[in-house]
Amino acid sequence: MSNVTVTTWSLEQTAPTDLLPAIAPAGDVRIVRSEVPSPEFSRFLYASVGGDIRWTDRLTWTYAQWQEALERPGVETWVAYDRGTPAGYVELDPQDDGVVEVMYFGLIPAFRGRLIGGHLLSYGAARAWDLAERWTGRAETKRVWLHTCSKDGEHAMDNYLRRGFKLFDTKVEEEPEVATPGPWPGARAV
Repeated sequence: MSNVTVTTWSLEQTAPTDLLPAIAPAGDVRIVRSEVPSPEFSRFLYASVGGDIRWTDRLTWTYAQWQEALERPGVETWVAYDRGTPAGYVELDPQDDGVVEVMYFGLIPAFRGRLIGGHLLSYGAARAWDLAERWTGRAETKRVWLHTCSKDGEHAMDNYLRRGFKLFDTKVEEEPEVATPGPWPGARAV
């Protein structure tokens, strides 16, 4: 098995005023919170968004592991729909001391390049900043952070920077090269 060099960048916002919202795309694009934890739906989103960019860490999770992760207080999944069809999602993961991680963010390949990603990231970051308003006992958000890597889409880093995220760490590591997992062989943008 061969290795591939992967660069991982960590970015953050330290105040709500850091967020630089994108314009909303034209058409019927809506962003809705998935309020009922659903391992099936979340796994569909994860595999569909990350299948072509080698998201593999959750593919081996059991139903119970998905359920446990989704039911943690403060975890939220926001889904972008284009004319009623899921186009992508952002998953927020609350951490200690008012920190919220944008755990997963991305679009299904067929929906990339349509301005939905900037809009969804803007909306997701705004929901990270106001997370405490929806969760009793949750500390006010003081920091929103995320990481992206050289395996992610070619426009990912530009999108994060345009939304006001600032780079705070870079790591370069060798990882085993894995085949693109799907969502099925040959899936691609049309």
